[in-house]
Amino acid sequence: MASGKPGEGGDPASGGGEAPQAVEKEPGELGVYRAAYEEILSQVRRSVSEVDPGELEKVIDLLIMTKAKDRKVVVTGAGRSGLVARAFAMRLMHLGFNVYVFGETIVPAVQRGDLMVAISGSGATKLVVTAAQIAKEQGAKVLAVTSRTDSPLAKAADQVVAVRGRTREAQEKDYFSRQIIGEHESLAPLGTVFETSCSVFLDSAIAVLMNLLEETETDIRNRHSTIE
Repeated sequence: MASGKPGEGGDPASGGGEAPQAVEKEPGELGVYRAAYEEILSQVRRSVSEVDPGELEKVIDLLIMTKAKDRKVVVTGAGRSGLVARAFAMRLMHLGFNVYVFGETIVPAVQRGDLMVAISGSGATKLVVTAAQIAKEQGAKVLAVTSRTDSPLAKAADQVVAVRGRTREAQEKDYFSRQIIGEHESLAPLGTVFETSCSVFLDSAIAVLMNLLEETETDIRNRHSTIE
């Protein structure tokens, strides 16, 4: 084995052709664990590094403009993407944004000048797409974070950030056949790469906002919940 690290060589979406050998070389739970985190780290690093800097700049501008005008930010996402959206909303709150999570009972009406941040890897999740379309009809700006720039969500958005997930899945279902052709089932199933990459991207954007808004960790701590 050349390197023993998945993600080196081969298709980046499948983590490279080395992963099956890595698992076989170190059998059991520890072997799978190490192969999985190497694959996830490799794919997330690739995904985040490929985000267009121009798209990041537009995201920051949208957020700062929304805060400056004292307008609302509403975040939305379904499933694990919804958890990423909630984490992002929490950090925006820490920076003094007027932010809400779509679906909660206390969310006020979305109005002209507000910003909706919609997160969906496929860009086709009906709940998220519908929320974005309605927000757009009300005059709000829509920021889509998705892997599919040709998706219904992307088409409904004013600004799109492309965060790549897996580019393809293993096509061969039989385990031994996959070993022969050097293909393996991903150790980061379904939307794992997109969701983790999206979280890293948004946390990195928070760091940029902290710098531009001259917010410190002390400021964030002062806004953090004291009822815990």
